[in-house]
Amino acid sequence: MLLILQGMDTAGKGGMVRHVIGHVDPQGVDHTAFGVPTPEEKRHHFLWRINKALPRGGQLGVFDRSHYEDVLVARVRSLVPENVWRRRYDEINQFEREITDTGTTIVKVALFVSLDEQKKRLTERLERPDKYWKYDPSDVTDRAVWPQYQEAYQDMLDKTNTDLAPWYVIPCDRKWYSRIAVTELLIDAFEGLDLDWPEPTFDIEVQKRRLAEA
Repeated sequence: MLLILQGMDTAGKGGMVRHVIGHVDPQGVDHTAFGVPTPEEKRHHFLWRINKALPRGGQLGVFDRSHYEDVLVARVRSLVPENVWRRRYDEINQFEREITDTGTTIVKVALFVSLDEQKKRLTERLERPDKYWKYDPSDVTDRAVWPQYQEAYQDMLDKTNTDLAPWYVIPCDRKWYSRIAVTELLIDAFEGLDLDWPEPTFDIEVQKRRLAEA
């Protein structure tokens, strides 16, 4: 299974990983937080680094940010020409279709924080030494182009919401609500897989006798 968490800064992606995924046995989680592409990653197709981070069989993969940065940040900040980011919608849909065809369930969550709430959370980061590391001056720059980001997010939802990999839009001004919502989405997704405990590879009764005699 692959959980994709996408949202503006302070939307609660990191907190979602700690408070929701943190209750899962870490042995079963493949977590990737995508940052600015490295020089090596920039030399490849934008989906190259995403493909490398896909969860292994039997694992819950978690993406903190994802390939959707390449139709959001890349678009708003004009990191690539328009004709490049526009064709990425179809590339993403095809990529996700291939993932689901190989047996991976994708849960895509778009976390939306209000402009006022984001300001409160950024202010807190500047007032608490233990949160300085989370503050990025570029977040203030992005606030100046908030409408452009909202437009980019709407296009993302419209163009990449598919039957195989639908989007779930979750308001996250109230952290408790967004965390419960994502928890419920994951529970529903896992129940839909109709999973069961693995069958033993040994004779249970024989092993009980051996253990009693040991």
